[in-house]
Amino acid sequence: MGLTIRLDNRVSLDQVARAALDRRPVDLDDRSWHRVAESRSLLDEFVADGRIIYGVTTGVGGFADRFVPAADAQRLQENLIRAVATNVGAYLDEDTTRAIMITRIVSLSLGNSAIRPENLRIYIAMLNADVVPCIPEKGSLGTSGDLGPLAYIAMVSIGQWKARYRGEILDGGEALRRAGITPARLGYKEGLAMINGTAGMVGIALLTYRSARRLVELYHVISALAIEGLAGIVDPFDPRVHAVKPHRGQARAAARIHRGLRDSGLARSERDIEAILAARRDGAAGNTATGARMAIEDAYSIRCTPQILGPVLDSLDWIETTVENELNSTSDNPIVLPDVGEAFHNGHFHGQYIAMAMDHLGIALTTVTNLANRRVDRFLDQSNSNGLPPFLCREDPGLRLGLMGGQFMTASVTAETRTLTVPVSIQSLTSTADFQDIVSFGFVAARRAKEILRNAAYVIAFELLCACQAVDIRGADGLSSWTRPLYERVRAIVPYLDRDITITDHLEALAEFLLSEEAGDFAGLPSDDEEYRDDRIAEHV
Repeated sequence: MGLTIRLDNRVSLDQVARAALDRRPVDLDDRSWHRVAESRSLLDEFVADGRIIYGVTTGVGGFADRFVPAADAQRLQENLIRAVATNVGAYLDEDTTRAIMITRIVSLSLGNSAIRPENLRIYIAMLNADVVPCIPEKGSLGTSGDLGPLAYIAMVSIGQWKARYRGEILDGGEALRRAGITPARLGYKEGLAMINGTAGMVGIALLTYRSARRLVELYHVISALAIEGLAGIVDPFDPRVHAVKPHRGQARAAARIHRGLRDSGLARSERDIEAILAARRDGAAGNTATGARMAIEDAYSIRCTPQILGPVLDSLDWIETTVENELNSTSDNPIVLPDVGEAFHNGHFHGQYIAMAMDHLGIALTTVTNLANRRVDRFLDQSNSNGLPPFLCREDPGLRLGLMGGQFMTASVTAETRTLTVPVSIQSLTSTADFQDIVSFGFVAARRAKEILRNAAYVIAFELLCACQAVDIRGADGLSSWTRPLYERVRAIVPYLDRDITITDHLEALAEFLLSEEAGDFAGLPSDDEEYRDDRIAEHV
């Protein structure tokens, strides 16, 4: 089933993602096509009246003070898209490029950019025929829109540059010919309409956000599994505890983990530990060396999980709203508004919203990475694991290293990830003879958030491997009904390790699973308990 973009409906991130990932066809409803035509007709009137409009009857960028006759429109627009196509580096993958194309189509469909309907139809035809332009990933300022990245799509639409088509990289004109698409001929403003916007950064951002959201939702289950593996205490997650601190994300994280561990035989209660400690105190005559080390409360990486995941969840909510707002925006300059009969010069192309949202996403994911890294250390350190063998090596310790080596990777990747959280959205550099004098680097921020997401998946994958190893050592029969399906899915990827092997392939497979659509199937609560519904949580906080 395809995606029909309707002028009166907000397009969701999931709709764009599904259309991009599943190769679903896209079209506009009749009202959208009518609005697109109205915008173009109004611009035609302005040109006929001799109006001076940026990028229509003037040059662009640092040449905005130069007049250009309407008769030279095609040359100006083609020169524009060729001149700004200066990106370098590897090409974006096809899924990301399709998401970018759909995002630009959504923006143009609002009918405020004065593109001719026939050229917008060519964009849609390219997408639906799977003609995927090759977009080098580095070089966008993310301010006068993603000029460079979007220019490669525009060039393919006129039969230039390069595109992937049915497994081959072809000349853009040849790709269009094989797909049966006639190249576009650009009139005034149309090249500018194609490239002047935030679609590049939004396309990357929406796919990255969706994967990050799934990973964080699943991380609640992973946290519960880690608590079981470390024989952690459940009481700090009781919803009544969190009702006194009114952060919705924190309350939601605590409630989910508390509900998920309700039938666990491995997680412990405070009362049980209190009884054991009291008996030890009374029976050992002050000898604190008897029995395994045990404390009345857990370390922060267990006990403070809701306080750490809570702000991550709240940040994700803001990020989702921001990216979806930008997706449904006209991010063009100038805009031609049929309903008010006027054209306006503006700065809607500026990507600061997405730049800051992606910086926040990077911080949120790095926060989860820090938490996972600390739990890995507790699993492997015999003095902090509540009775687990050192390095989770039960068989032949000393002869074997167990999971010791895996911490090398997690420490390295965690440190690297922390360096990637320096904000991109404040790194403005001036360009274009001080015309573009404050820039967002939103495209860079979105690419970097995607890299941080992959790093987070590697560290979490190793924490998950450790948790399952620990659970097997303690006795997997005690798992809760919430964590058991995830444990079994992990065991289908990597077995219990009673011998030393190279675990790289297992970690790659686990990371792929964590970032897959399938991972979302394991994140839901085992029942729709009234007490733990999100709306009930909101009422409490």
